[in-house]
Amino acid sequence: MKIKETTLKGVIIIEKDIFKDHRGFFMETYKQTQYEKAGICDKFVQDNISFSDKNTLRGLHYQSKYPQAKLVQAITGKIYDVAVDIRPSSPNFGKWIGVYLSGEQGNQLFIPKGFAHGFCVLSPEAHILYKCSEIYHPEDDRGILWSDPEIGIDWPVKNPNLSDKDKAHKRINKILPGELPREKG
Repeated sequence: MKIKETTLKGVIIIEKDIFKDHRGFFMETYKQTQYEKAGICDKFVQDNISFSDKNTLRGLHYQSKYPQAKLVQAITGKIYDVAVDIRPSSPNFGKWIGVYLSGEQGNQLFIPKGFAHGFCVLSPEAHILYKCSEIYHPEDDRGILWSDPEIGIDWPVKNPNLSDKDKAHKRINKILPGELPREKG
């Protein structure tokens, strides 16, 4: 397992070891002790799988009162995965990072608490697995407009397939401070 730091503190790209032969491949998707050695000590309490067709964009999602750290991986297909720093006291507030994840590569993106998350599908279809450090609370579901010009994400999909909910999210400058993720300390 190789760890790559990104320009956003705490957001980490993980390259997994894949063992291939004539039958296929084998890969450990998660081993707690390996991640702890890499500094990822969050306890994951919920796993989610998302299936989407090409050009689908999901996000940008977050929870306010119950922020989630996420470990994201494309099981099949290829996606462009995005994390946006929305921690009010962060010097990187509103900055984003995008990473290509694919089932073939087996790479992962760790997104700490305090970030909004979204992805778009680049292959004909994709299955995405993500581990979460907090149970999903529907009443705490929040989002930021995927195309917010203040954030300026350079999505590789120009006319995405969006849910009505994702189309209606506010721009980051319209979100009240109390609606952003709670910071400890």
